[in-house]
Amino acid sequence: MDKRKKDTITKERKRVGQVIKLILKLFVLLFLLALVIGIFYFYNSYGRTLVQLQKEARNLVRSSSEETFRSSQTSLVYDNDGELISTLRGVKDVYYIEYKDIPTTVLNAIIVTEDKKFFSHEGVDYLANVRAAMSLIKNKGEITQGASTITQQLARNVFLTHEVTYERKIKEIFIAQELEKIYSKDKIMEYYINNIYYANGHYGILAAANGYFGKGINQLSLSQIAFLCSIPNNPSMYDPLTSMEQTLERRDRILRQMHADGKINLVDYRAALNETITLLSKESVKNDYVETFVYHSAIKALMKEEGFEFRNKFTSDEDRDTYNEAYDDMYYSFQGLLFSGGYRIYTSIDLDMQERLQASVDEVLEGFTDTSDEGIFMLQGAAVSIDNDTGRVVAIVGGRSQEHIGYTLNRGYQSYRQPGSAIKPLIVYTPSFERGYTPDSIVVDEKIPDGPKNSGGSYAGEMKLQRAIEVSKNTIAWKLYEELTPQVGIPYLLKMNFAKIVENDYFPAASLGGLTIGVSPLEMAAAFSTLENDGYYREPTCIVKIIDAKGNELVGDNISRKQIYKTSAARMVTESLIGVLKNGTAKGLGLTNTISAGKTGTTDERRDGWFIGYTPYFTTSVWVGYDMPKTLEDLKGSSYPATIWNKYMEEIHEPGMNRSFETYDWRE
Repeated sequence: MDKRKKDTITKERKRVGQVIKLILKLFVLLFLLALVIGIFYFYNSYGRTLVQLQKEARNLVRSSSEETFRSSQTSLVYDNDGELISTLRGVKDVYYIEYKDIPTTVLNAIIVTEDKKFFSHEGVDYLANVRAAMSLIKNKGEITQGASTITQQLARNVFLTHEVTYERKIKEIFIAQELEKIYSKDKIMEYYINNIYYANGHYGILAAANGYFGKGINQLSLSQIAFLCSIPNNPSMYDPLTSMEQTLERRDRILRQMHADGKINLVDYRAALNETITLLSKESVKNDYVETFVYHSAIKALMKEEGFEFRNKFTSDEDRDTYNEAYDDMYYSFQGLLFSGGYRIYTSIDLDMQERLQASVDEVLEGFTDTSDEGIFMLQGAAVSIDNDTGRVVAIVGGRSQEHIGYTLNRGYQSYRQPGSAIKPLIVYTPSFERGYTPDSIVVDEKIPDGPKNSGGSYAGEMKLQRAIEVSKNTIAWKLYEELTPQVGIPYLLKMNFAKIVENDYFPAASLGGLTIGVSPLEMAAAFSTLENDGYYREPTCIVKIIDAKGNELVGDNISRKQIYKTSAARMVTESLIGVLKNGTAKGLGLTNTISAGKTGTTDERRDGWFIGYTPYFTTSVWVGYDMPKTLEDLKGSSYPATIWNKYMEEIHEPGMNRSFETYDWRE
């Protein structure tokens, strides 16, 4: 190759190199420009907010003192006359424990289960937050994995709400960082241990030790300490009064972690695993059932105000599990605040009616004295009474009265049982009246191949629908429901917030009460009150209003209504249900002073008995059965349940209470 060609090639290569350098410079320039624009955009969109949040966090923490972490205010609950029902007292000041007095075993159990890097991080575990962020992206915005250190939990419990938002999480991180700058690790741990919630009104490890075991912290065994340390992770899920088995399972996990980390030896580990946990027995409180329902209603009202969206329909099991996790998290957070927030909770509870309803349940069932191993009556009853003018609960009974038995279960709203024929007006009769049927419509009572049988096994042939309702003909309800279809009938329950409706309930058997899980007395009372209220549903709460410690109204005295049934259909079914008490399955159980309507319900093998009845004034639902379902030979809707209903309703409806139901002239 001659010299000229070499020079030409060299020059060409230089030109290519220069072009490449130019392109690279342009690329770098564009990249830097995009980066500057991105930073500018991010700052304008989010930066100012982040700077403001950090400033607020700094001011919050710098204005705090030890009293900030000791403060606790009493919340008060009032009945419908403004009389005090109960006091929800925070106990942090009374039971406060300093760091030097906290047993090492307690510290080890908390650190092992809540925050292993507590003594090494500066308030935030960034790797844990990255994992949580990745989980957030993976689950399309659903918060499924926590990343909160002990310092962050303290920040949330003392300075923030438990609202699940990105902004709240950022505030929590900033406050945690500021706490670590001002307070020592020992102090942060001390504040945390005294502010963490142990369920059932117990704040701090001392309060929990006293409340559950009647002991001081230094008197507790290793097993008892691990048991208590199981609760704060999720006080709703690990509430030892309602979820003992789950709490024990978590205790065992903590003990396993402590042994694996060398905090306890093998002998102590095995002994703690095998130790039986026995909780302190408490005297029965007169208003146990009222109080638990008030707390439940107040928590839900506060959750609603916080923006929580309640649901009872889900696309999958995973969707349901994610919802339940979010529900439990916010529920137990507000449960804790009830005992320390200084709230004034005004309710619709009438203590005189409460006493009468409880006495009616107790007296009608007093002949059944068999008890379980825990000493609890085996045959139980529950009842809920609603004021039809407001839709609010005025009395709720969750079981029979027993001395020296602490709270177990409020069956009025926590138990779900098969409703039997009591479900028929809700998903069969009223929807059918909406679609052209009337009480005078002729229907045929006849045997249905592979279908249900009537009580007594007889069939009457042609009859009016009014009569079929009065004597609760299963064949008629079944045929009407097949005509409607479950896809039409079941949504009526969902619209009235029935919580335990599942996919397997969309079958004809639902027309006779054959539901997978069942319904609660509270749900049934609210649904029948809807019939009396011209088809308009009101949420069955007892909360009138809630005011915070500063006098701000958190929950207002507002009653929202939602139309479920056409007014004409609701009035027609009420007219038909009057006949149940005059000529039907509950004949002779009508009231002396007031017109009444109602429906009996008896499940297969007489395991559950229901009566739900109403007047222009009140709706009351009653359930009777065993907690572990079994047959009671003479149990049916018209026996013990209707007797309880009649006794109570007779007492609260005095002479002069003679309003009539609204009517619809369907004959025209």
